Amino acid sequence: MKVAIHSRVVTLLSAVGVVGTLVGCAAVHTSIAKKDLDVQTKMSETVFLDPVGPEKKVVFVQMRNTSDQPFDIEGPIVSAIAARGYRVTQDPDTAHFRLLGNVLSVAKASPTAAEAALASGYGGAVAGSATGAVVGGVTHGWTGAAVGGVVGGILGGFTETVANAAVKDVTFMIVTDIEITEKARPGVMVRQDSRQDASQGVGGRRTQTSSEVTDVKKYRTRLVSTANKVNLDYDEAAPLLTQGLIRSVSGLF
Repeated sequence: MKVAIHSRVVTLLSAVGVVGTLVGCAAVHTSIAKKDLDVQTKMSETVFLDPVGPEKKVVFVQMRNTSDQPFDIEGPIVSAIAARGYRVTQDPDTAHFRLLGNVLSVAKASPTAAEAALASGYGGAVAGSATGAVVGGVTHGWTGAAVGGVVGGILGGFTETVANAAVKDVTFMIVTDIEITEKARPGVMVRQDSRQDASQGVGGRRTQTSSEVTDVKKYRTRLVSTANKVNLDYDEAAPLLTQGLIRSVSGLF
């Protein structure tokens, strides 16, 4: 009987050692693979503006922020557009182009949330933010005697908790909707149709449609900027996220 118990204890300790090794390897792999900051800005749809002469390179810029984080990029975007040879005006009526933007979300998110936000495009839903994925994926829990399962689970869980607390794969995401209005050529009239659906009570909906003839063309797109690194904090991510967003928005002109 003593020999059998001793054998089970040895097996248990060996199993716990395997758990610690696997979790440790996962933590080391994440630390190495995500040690460098990776910043990307992607656009849901490509926008092409008609080439214009110098006299029409006049832009009105209005960037809003409805996220719950302080994020002011209107000034830097104005400077970047001006550096490309455009004149920025405060009067939307005299501008040939109008750039309207809204920062919808600045938060931690999973990679899948970033992909979903980009795929939904301008005006689409923004998936709920979530903390970055932590190192894991190692299943602990062993068959055998009850005491072995309990002790193994406790020790294995403790090992995984310590590793997860020390190493986290973190992604920050910024979601920005952009609308650009461009004056049509003389003699060209543009028809715009819009539709809005609104919930009315439980199970009810109201649809509102409208049409108008105008002399401007509208283009809409969504920009999703992400920064990814192990144990990343927002202060480190924010400057490069801001630079990428400014570069992408100004690059439309």
